[in-house]
Amino acid sequence: MGANSENWNDMPRIYDWAAREAERTVTVADLRASRKSGKRYTQVTAETAEEAAAAEQAGIEMLVTRARNVEAVRRGSKHLFVTAALGFADAVTQDDILRTALKALSDGADAVITARGMATVSMLAAEDIPVVGHLGLVPRKSTWLGRLRAFGKYAEEALALFQRFRRLEEAGAFAVECEVIPARVMSEIRRRIGLVTVSLGSGPDADVIFLFTEDICGGEGRRPRHARVYGDLQALQERIKQERVKALSAFRADVTANGFPGPQEISDIADDEYAAFVSRLKDSGFGD
Repeated sequence: MGANSENWNDMPRIYDWAAREAERTVTVADLRASRKSGKRYTQVTAETAEEAAAAEQAGIEMLVTRARNVEAVRRGSKHLFVTAALGFADAVTQDDILRTALKALSDGADAVITARGMATVSMLAAEDIPVVGHLGLVPRKSTWLGRLRAFGKYAEEALALFQRFRRLEEAGAFAVECEVIPARVMSEIRRRIGLVTVSLGSGPDADVIFLFTEDICGGEGRRPRHARVYGDLQALQERIKQERVKALSAFRADVTANGFPGPQEISDIADDEYAAFVSRLKDSGFGD
């Protein structure tokens, strides 16, 4: 556990969707209660056991991962609240979506997130599945905006967005990822809804503050305006690339110069055993 996780000794005990006893840093009930208590949680992405373990060690409370990666993420973290993202192509029909959601929950997820329409949210919520919606800038739907930009920058657009928040809540979602919404608009909307709000580039007035691990760790050269970089993995990755090429080039040069393999990389045979082997070859008619 990291320095920020000293209070995790009092983690609530639950049963997960596979009927396994578990402990979680936070539950749906805790997130709902945070609306009144003012407590804020942190959420990052994870697609591997290593990323999940790093997040847990750092004291992060919540993770988002693609539905197919829940099992891997759970190998890295037994305790963090995991939301499984239901991909558009991974599950197409309503039956597919429900099957994928239940599989992700059985693998260890605590909630699912979807950017599909209200009918899908209602279908999932009708099964008591904790559903997170996605409003504001939804990158996969950005063609409707014409480009990647903040959504809600204009009065009519912000009002229409507010109505979508209300419809999402009526559809049965318990939370919503709010992506790149002007901070003042987000604050006004939040005061008027009951959804748990997850801010990704939508300001500090939210119940959960969310950033992509790749952006936090500096894994790419280009970063979104709403992100802040706390590491420099890109420089390390570049060094790894250079070291890989350097090592492979040295290997090839050694082979070309008859420098590899050398005595230390080969197995030998005792002189008497070697002599006996050659003698038997000759006796068998396989001489020089």
